Amino acid sequence: EVQLVESGGGLVQAGGSLRLSCAASGFTFDDYAIGWFRQAPGKEREGVSCISSDGITYYTDSVKGRFTISSDNAKNTVYLQMNSLKPEDTAVYYCNARYNPTGADYWGQGTQVTVSS
Repeated sequence: EVQLVESGGGLVQAGGSLRLSCAASGFTFDDYAIGWFRQAPGKEREGVSCISSDGITYYTDSVKGRFTISSDNAKNTVYLQMNSLKPEDTAVYYCNARYNPTGADYWGQGTQVTVSS
């Protein structure tokens, strides 16, 4: 059974930091691109960051210089270190795993991040 389990969300003041974790199981972790998406109330889900199976990273412009994605393949876990958090970062953050050759696509249940001003 494929599982993506996010953790690490919470309430933090503006300027603070959080580290999200996405623990994966049930598939060949090394073959997948792992990404973080977020969805704020009343808004569409947007891509935040991802790391390819080759270790190439991507960040959306609004988080560049503040967020860092990393992968621990031995633990089948991807992290999103979020620094200098802003109220506009408030959202439910979702982990996604995608295998591009087949389009296989899995989602976690989400973790809430709330940044107070």
